[in-house]
Amino acid sequence: MRPPSLQILSVEEAFGKNNWHCEAVDGKDVLQAVFTGHHTRIELFAQAYTPMNALAIIGEMPLPVDDDHQPAVLELLARANKFLNLGGFEYDLDRSRLVFRITNIFEREKYDADIVTSMVHCTVAEIDRIAPYATTVVRTPEDLLPDLDLQLLLMREDFIPPVPGDEDDLP
Repeated sequence: MRPPSLQILSVEEAFGKNNWHCEAVDGKDVLQAVFTGHHTRIELFAQAYTPMNALAIIGEMPLPVDDDHQPAVLELLARANKFLNLGGFEYDLDRSRLVFRITNIFEREKYDADIVTSMVHCTVAEIDRIAPYATTVVRTPEDLLPDLDLQLLLMREDFIPPVPGDEDDLP
């Protein structure tokens, strides 16, 4: 088994600075962790691609979708992706998983901890943000799916998790 790369060690160091528990995946430049969001539990993977000095952060959650709801869920993710500047949503049909992936190419072999931290925060926030919308689609009765306006659904602000620190701003 080869030793971990400088790249994945720098990611592990960034996790440590944030007091995030992670575990290395044997024989790969991959770390795995679990985060608890406002709406869901997020399984997170950090994978270093050493030849090109890139890091991918992948967040996942289980989302079983039957054949009748699948087109609506895929459309929901496509519509959500239109508003993203960084990263993107996917649906893993084989494993029934909702996925968010963000990738960055770094200048140096030792990845910048602030960028790694931002990538993790973004991944956790995006999965947690989309979870109630996707769950709403999955729970919509089949006969009502044609009436479900996905654009309007994505505008619902009551699903958006509170931003840490904003509670202090309340009157």
